[in-house]
Amino acid sequence: MAMHKIRPFSLALFCLIVLTLVLGACNSKEEPKEKADVAKEDQSTVETRIVEDEFGEVEIPANPQRVAAIYLEDYLTVLEVKPVVQWYHPAWGKQDYLKLDAPEFDITGSMESLLQAKPDLIIVDGAADKAKYEEYSKIAPTYRLKEEILADPQAIVKTIADVLNIPDKADEVVKNYQQRITTLKAELDKSVGDETVAVVRLNVADKTLALFGVKNRYSGYIYTEAGLTPHPLARDMTEFHEILSEEAIPKLDADHIILFPSNGTWESEENQDAIKWLDNTLWKTVPAVKNGNVYIADRTYWQSGAITANLLKYDDLEKWFVK
Repeated sequence: MAMHKIRPFSLALFCLIVLTLVLGACNSKEEPKEKADVAKEDQSTVETRIVEDEFGEVEIPANPQRVAAIYLEDYLTVLEVKPVVQWYHPAWGKQDYLKLDAPEFDITGSMESLLQAKPDLIIVDGAADKAKYEEYSKIAPTYRLKEEILADPQAIVKTIADVLNIPDKADEVVKNYQQRITTLKAELDKSVGDETVAVVRLNVADKTLALFGVKNRYSGYIYTEAGLTPHPLARDMTEFHEILSEEAIPKLDADHIILFPSNGTWESEENQDAIKWLDNTLWKTVPAVKNGNVYIADRTYWQSGAITANLLKYDDLEKWFVK
């Protein structure tokens, strides 16, 4: 039987092919590792810092670029930061007075729209309990405002500015805000004096009236900052607001009443039936109604207690009360 000899050239070619295949396999195995190393290196280039919020320490970006501030968008706008989403509720709508063009985040639904916005930092207020906070934290580092400052818009704007690493911007905002309060308070002292004021919401769904107390985080600032005198029912209230019974309505003998609807506007078609309730005899016996001292307000900022919202309220007070 004939034997075929392997020529030196053919053997060399064979070895070269095998070596090439082996090296190729090694390189393909190393590639994912190299990509992982690059990704890890990219992550490590994002500078972070540790801050303390209501629930403890949290690691956040040192200079966040895509911020979601849930029902705190007002504070972002005064700090000249554009939110990546805006708060929305199916029954109450959004904060129209801010005129934001950011995507809506339905707080009654899923987290999908917030997830799609890809925030690198989320800021929440007292509406977020520990469980909700954990949900937000799965999307991005989340800072929950401390309970002790939730009734103080000036402290809130300073805190948010610190979290965003832009404290100087808050200083200017607070300075202008305080100047506005000082000027308005002096004007109201002269024009209104000790006359009492009550803030009332018409709940359109069940045709009831809710009186807002001095501790209300939306309207209480007209007393604590602007210096107006609350009606005793509002002054002595321990809750944020209370529904007025039919027996209590005649006791609402405030000199002035500020009134707004719970949903929509005074022109909204769905509110017209509830607004007709104000034609009843019980409401017409209230002194401020008989004297023409009821002031129709815009719900969107009278049900917010942030910087811009309060400044808009103060514009209303000046328009209504300063002669």
